[in-house]
Amino acid sequence: MDSTGIKVEGEGEWNARKHGGPKRRVWRKIHLGIDEQTLEVRAVEITGSNVGDAPVLPDLLNQIPADEVIGSVTADGAYDTRKCHDAVADRGANAVIPPRKNAKPWKTVTAGAVARNEALRTSKYLGRAIWRNWSGYHRRSRVETKPLGIMLRMTLPGSGCIA
Repeated sequence: MDSTGIKVEGEGEWNARKHGGPKRRVWRKIHLGIDEQTLEVRAVEITGSNVGDAPVLPDLLNQIPADEVIGSVTADGAYDTRKCHDAVADRGANAVIPPRKNAKPWKTVTAGAVARNEALRTSKYLGRAIWRNWSGYHRRSRVETKPLGIMLRMTLPGSGCIA
């Protein structure tokens, strides 16, 4: 799971660039759930730039049919929230989310909190770099390039405008 920004250009942007004046920048965020093995986009959500990554994760997981097994969900530290860990645990998946640098253990009232505390304990014991390899977090880099490919295909040839 990850997100990337999309700059929206319209007539106002074009006029500001051509004639000068204040530029009105509009951004959207595209949140993606990508299968690591096939690099297939399994879930997508587009929001305003003011929406964070973590609140969207449960909606992305809900786009994947409930009868399909999800082995693990890998995401960056922005997803290290109770809601995200609980949503992943509710799907029976393993959350591969690095705990934040200043992370403290959570009260273990949910399966997501138990799994997150184990990740926190393990990353402190092994160190963050070794935890990344041990947990499989390093495989996330295979998927990181997918949004770039999508963005390149969304750009209309010769125009510089985003479709």
